[in-house]
Amino acid sequence: MTTTNNPQAEPAVAREGWSPAASAELYRIDEWGMGFFSVGENGHLMVNLDGNPDHMIDLHEVVLGLEERGISVPVNIGFPDLLAARMREMASAFSTAIAENGYRGSYTAVYPIKVNQHRSLVRKIEVYGREHGFGLEVGSKPELLAVMGLTVDHPDRLIICNGFKEERYLNHIMLATKLGRHVVAVVESLAELELLLDAARAYSVRPRVGVRLKLDALASGRWQGSTGEKAKFGLSIPGVLDVVGLLRQAGMLDCLELLHCHMGSQLSDIQVINSGLQELTRVYADLNKMGANLSYLDVGGGIGVDYDGSQTNWDFSANYGLEEYAATVVYRIMAVCDEAGVAHPTIVTEAGRAMVCHHSVLVSNVLGVSRLDRHALTDEQATAELAQGKHPRIVRDVLEALLSVRPDHLLESYHDALQARQEALTRFSVGLISLEQRGLVDRVFWSTCIRISALARDLDPIPEELLELEQKLSDTYFCNLSVFQSLPDSWAIDQVFPIMPIHRLDEEPVRRATLADITCDSDGKIDRFIQHEDVATVLPLHQVRDGEPYYIAVFLVGAYQETLGDLHNLFGDTNLVHIRYDDDEGWYVDEVVDGDTIGEVLGYLQYDVRELSGAIRRDCESSVRAKRLTAAESRTLLAAYDAGLTGYTYLESS
Repeated sequence: MTTTNNPQAEPAVAREGWSPAASAELYRIDEWGMGFFSVGENGHLMVNLDGNPDHMIDLHEVVLGLEERGISVPVNIGFPDLLAARMREMASAFSTAIAENGYRGSYTAVYPIKVNQHRSLVRKIEVYGREHGFGLEVGSKPELLAVMGLTVDHPDRLIICNGFKEERYLNHIMLATKLGRHVVAVVESLAELELLLDAARAYSVRPRVGVRLKLDALASGRWQGSTGEKAKFGLSIPGVLDVVGLLRQAGMLDCLELLHCHMGSQLSDIQVINSGLQELTRVYADLNKMGANLSYLDVGGGIGVDYDGSQTNWDFSANYGLEEYAATVVYRIMAVCDEAGVAHPTIVTEAGRAMVCHHSVLVSNVLGVSRLDRHALTDEQATAELAQGKHPRIVRDVLEALLSVRPDHLLESYHDALQARQEALTRFSVGLISLEQRGLVDRVFWSTCIRISALARDLDPIPEELLELEQKLSDTYFCNLSVFQSLPDSWAIDQVFPIMPIHRLDEEPVRRATLADITCDSDGKIDRFIQHEDVATVLPLHQVRDGEPYYIAVFLVGAYQETLGDLHNLFGDTNLVHIRYDDDEGWYVDEVVDGDTIGEVLGYLQYDVRELSGAIRRDCESSVRAKRLTAAESRTLLAAYDAGLTGYTYLESS
């Protein structure tokens, strides 16, 4: 790794006149930022909390302020005001659609806490959701118990219980109902319904029951397999009819209040949503005609997030916005219900990703840079090497390939360089050229590639082989984070997130890079970046200056990332900070959730830190007796070990 500036190796020079607006365009902030993010005149990334230009927060200033407070990067910075804004937008979009269409039902949302179960976030959603009548959705016993505790003062909030349920889960639902909670238990199978009816009789409760329909309509995109006849959850039409029969037989058909479905996750195409709504609402209408007491129609989650800003039906985008989504849902449900002559239901959405992803930003510092062009040769250096006349033919061939690069035969030059290098590697493996000559071959080869790649930018079209050169020649920026802990979707499902520096945006970023984390794993990297309806393999970044911190942020990470992360290399949760704005004081720290200490992470995996510390203490004493350590050295070592157990799992600045 190096952060050394080598002027001879610089493939591009920052152009004069580069502006913050140019950076905003380069990183597509206006497309994916939804007005929440922008570039300030000082070249720093700004966060706009509520549309008021006087309430802008300088993200770089926040990071420096946190470090002054002893809160180290990597850090997950949450902006609760952005969360509140997204909830207002969802409520407003449906309120407008209901008014414009003359819809005679209402709308509510429930937040699926699986999307991000951090107490600080769920608590804020519970508080902010009160004015809109939003509730919560759970998918397990632990989630239900957490939500029961959070809603003590507001028992009327809608709580939808999904997921597989055994006797104890159902008992918790019955107890919550007796405590006055507005709980709907969504049935996933007939066996589950039988257990629910047994629990209801045991607790003398008339439960609120929902049923999840397995739609025939297939979603599109990466989660297409989670829908259709092979979907994991839900009942087919015959299964739903069996539920109706069992409830009628038990005298509880009036308890069936909610029909639910899963259309898919990150739905990118509005037509898929339209098709699913038609099928779902038709079933809803017919069930009501059969005597069910349905009043809620839960269309599930899946509101797409436009990660790349292209507004298309690409996997990482969506060809619709909140307003169009709401209008489509309201109109389609109303049209089917009116045709069937049934009352308009309360519409429920479970769109957690769209609700929370914008509020959270992951910030990391760059620890170092690996550059292939560090040892690049100039023409003068290559000519001097040839003039010495001491190199074998194959080394001279590589040098001549570099000096012969011309714009009109770049592909030929590249093939010649590839062939010469391969022959040189073969000769080195059998001892025909020295290690120093092998090193010179590598330097010359990559110098040739750098020149070819620079000249290829003027070609139209650029040959595919030369297009791949940019990624091969890219720098590697080593970032103080764990992809597996903080960005697991990037590793597991190739999710693409907006990534960019948070300062120096008034300078042109002349380097092209991929990112690597600090885990000891070759998969701990990011080499997929947003690009209009496509994936870029490199990210434009600035050259890191010696002794000067360089900060990179990953945006739209509020959904799933922290809660899905694992402890690869025992890197734990990052520090989590919530930032608010005050008219008099500016930005301030509203809440801090400290990241995991080393001792806490070890404890998760059943290491006893007291036992570990005791073992080191005994080892130190043995070393003192054997005169390998002095008593003072032993004391210093023990203090360092114990301090390490309470330290941050990520790299800390000295």
